[in-house]
Amino acid sequence: MTLAPPRLVLDCDPGHDDAVAIVVAARYADVAGITTVAGNAPLDRTTHNALVVRDLLGIDVPVHAGSSRPLLREPHSAAFVHGESGLDGADLPAPTTPLDGDDAIGFIVDTCRSVDDVWLVPVGPLTNIALALRAAPDIAGRIAGISLMGGGTFGNRTPTAEFNVWADPEAAAIVFGYGGPLVMAGLDVTHQLQATPERIAEIDALPGVLAGVLADLLRFFSDNYRTRHDPGSMRGAAVHDPLAVLALTHPELFGRMPRHVSIETRGEHTRGMTVIDQRAITARAEPNCDVLTTVDDDRAFALLLDAIAHFSR
Repeated sequence: MTLAPPRLVLDCDPGHDDAVAIVVAARYADVAGITTVAGNAPLDRTTHNALVVRDLLGIDVPVHAGSSRPLLREPHSAAFVHGESGLDGADLPAPTTPLDGDDAIGFIVDTCRSVDDVWLVPVGPLTNIALALRAAPDIAGRIAGISLMGGGTFGNRTPTAEFNVWADPEAAAIVFGYGGPLVMAGLDVTHQLQATPERIAEIDALPGVLAGVLADLLRFFSDNYRTRHDPGSMRGAAVHDPLAVLALTHPELFGRMPRHVSIETRGEHTRGMTVIDQRAITARAEPNCDVLTTVDDDRAFALLLDAIAHFSR
């Protein structure tokens, strides 16, 4: 029996790997909507980028703009990785379809209340999801779960904190404490899927506009990654965000461990850290999260390639 694809809301801050996540979600999931948040770039840019990607795919999926800043801290972007536009590296067309709304929180709440077993898949800062849970606590018991990209046993924005969690740790604390099924695609697993030169060449060899655009984007993204890392440590950019989608659509690709994960919100050197309890003692806290540990990166890339080919024309 073929299982129905998971129904989800993709909450994102495009972002090069977010763009790939939109492609993957559109191919393998039932996407109820896309919501945007400030993160890799300011909200106006991430929303613009989501609309551009929707147009390139030709999909009929609503896009709603969300939070322009974190719950408490000042906003910070990742222009040093993604460029000022959030999607530097390709000659992108202007959006031709309008934004569907500017109340992502209301859209998330309404969708969770009206659609059974919907997954929330945040791949940027967790502000929108936290605000939705705070505005409508009942949705915590209605959703199928949350599959997010963020965290890890090491950081990329600081030595201890991954960018999405670091950008709004108070929001992350709400999400990790919401009490339902939670899947975490952190840096430990996302660094296993890299946009190597050979893989980018495979994308570039596909026919159609989308493939050429994504190849250019990933080439820029990977060049930035290699520049920012020790020589030889990364062969290409980590393609983080699609793994939070593939964890739902193709769970057999992953190794995972149930763990208790809490968020550090106060530490001078550890603010935004995902504190993963890996102790082998019986007194440890009960798991609140499935932490992804490994991925079959060749099979995952093959799925990315298939998704790009499906929409490239």
